[in-house]
Amino acid sequence: MYRLLAGIVMIGLLAIGTEGCRSTKKIQKVISTPSPHKDTTGNAARAAVAPVRDAHADSIAVIQQTLGKLSHNHIDFTTFSAKMKVHYEGGDGKDYEFNAFVRMKKDSAIWVAVNAALGIEAFRLMITPDSVKVLDKLKKIVRIRSVSYLQDEIHLPVDFKTLQDILLGNPVFLDTARVVFYKTETKGISLFSTGATFRNYLTVNPDGTLQHSKLDDTDPLRQRTGDMTYGEYDFSASVPFSTYRKISVAERTKVDIEINYKSFKFNEVLVFPFTIPKNYKRR
Repeated sequence: MYRLLAGIVMIGLLAIGTEGCRSTKKIQKVISTPSPHKDTTGNAARAAVAPVRDAHADSIAVIQQTLGKLSHNHIDFTTFSAKMKVHYEGGDGKDYEFNAFVRMKKDSAIWVAVNAALGIEAFRLMITPDSVKVLDKLKKIVRIRSVSYLQDEIHLPVDFKTLQDILLGNPVFLDTARVVFYKTETKGISLFSTGATFRNYLTVNPDGTLQHSKLDDTDPLRQRTGDMTYGEYDFSASVPFSTYRKISVAERTKVDIEINYKSFKFNEVLVFPFTIPKNYKRR
């Protein structure tokens, strides 16, 4: 169950197939060459001095334009709160479905309450930049761990800010300085970047909202992969917000999480109640 609790903060992003792909543009310089056919129009002289198209510059322009749209849709906030329905499947074959309530204060706190059957609160989490605290209200147990506990549970090198971005729906593990090529597809553009930990194949809608992120570990000795999905955007806020998320992470075991946001609010005054009762045992 604690793997489940850690997992609910891993909210994910939207898959799109590659059918209908039109072209792939790699970042390499390609100089056009004159046509071998004889010019019979009398324009040969003008053609000889026509500017040469730089495919490298064109590719850079498309990538920068796409990154600009992503930046425009980046969600910034002071506080955030949401209600969501979570479906979780673990590598042990167990399957859970529950409601969760999330509150966040930027760069400071992530508070999560998990309701069991009949609306009874079963668990409460408080995540800060350096710690994770879990109250098991059913067993009257408290667990206090470092933030690395989440990394162990969900098999991704997440820190506090990464969790914020996952919950908000901002792109993660995307090294914008190391985008090596792009692909134009029927429903958007895909960017391929290589970061310190992951290669990220990120597909973006024409309006700059996220569709899908495919992660592969850069370490050839590891089999770690991630598949993130975003969808069902709500445009009522100042920036688009994905109300459907899905994430699959696999290495030694596989974790699948599907989340539907039922409601969400930004920049309201929030409280983060988290008191450890004296009769709770520490584990």
